[in-house]
Amino acid sequence: MASIRKRGTSWRAEIYKDGHRESATFPTKQQAAAWALQREAELGGERLPDKTVCDALRRYGREVSPKHKGERWELARLGLLERDPLASVRLPALRAAHVAEWRERRLQAVSGASVARELTLLRCVFEIARREWGWLHTNPAKDVKRPPQPPPRRRRIAQDEIDRVVLACGVTHLESGTASQRVGLSFLFAIETAMRAGEILGLTWADVRKKSVRLPRTKNGDEREVPLSPRAREILAALPKDRPTCFDLDPQTRDVLWRRARDAAGVVDLHYHDSRAEAIWRLSKKLDVMELARVIGHRDLRSLLFYYETSADDLADRL
Repeated sequence: MASIRKRGTSWRAEIYKDGHRESATFPTKQQAAAWALQREAELGGERLPDKTVCDALRRYGREVSPKHKGERWELARLGLLERDPLASVRLPALRAAHVAEWRERRLQAVSGASVARELTLLRCVFEIARREWGWLHTNPAKDVKRPPQPPPRRRRIAQDEIDRVVLACGVTHLESGTASQRVGLSFLFAIETAMRAGEILGLTWADVRKKSVRLPRTKNGDEREVPLSPRAREILAALPKDRPTCFDLDPQTRDVLWRRARDAAGVVDLHYHDSRAEAIWRLSKKLDVMELARVIGHRDLRSLLFYYETSADDLADRL
């Protein structure tokens, strides 16, 4: 039951429900009574707070995103979502149709894969808003169909392309004096180890052992040990030992210098992360699927099967 008292020229409303106490001051008694009625309904789960999608996106960015390794990219996607008309929709009125309309707008500007990633983020935002903040009764994004996914990228990297890109970085004999040279070495290291870009850039000397490196926290949250080939060990040996991280690069610098070297080398349609797929292809010729999964940190063995695809003629030769 709300308590409303006059204090000087204003009115103070106080509510107490299920051990939760709140109060607020208003210029009129009618405003105080309306606020108390609304807050009691909200605390009782009968009425949702008058928040917008934008409010949910911003709170998620403040409270949840900083706990994620991909905070930078998550905040960038949240910023894009805030600029869409969906952000102005009030949460009590939010329906799956609003999210579906957003999906169709985004599909006109970006690929289905990008929309799928943003939709996943929206589902997480609305689920937190439902379960922990009490801002939604249901998660409307769960009822929205994901856009069709393109076939998985299967870009192999020819040795000639590797040589040209690394040379464009200024690397001829494992030099590491400049940031551009360390970008080239990190690319070579990725092809040897199948490590992700973030894992390579975050690698410290404390995690380097004689024949392996330890990754205390990876993309899926697990600790992982990665064996080092003789070539990978040579690359690490060429790096300066007085830097906080082995390759002494931040993601932005790595990205800019990598793109510059790739374009200077005249290599078309090559992404830095293609190095991981190329490395997995090569490791699949040396390791069985269980060993490969352990090295690269995959939990789902099915995602690795296409690296082991063998033609029927090759299988016949084995028989």
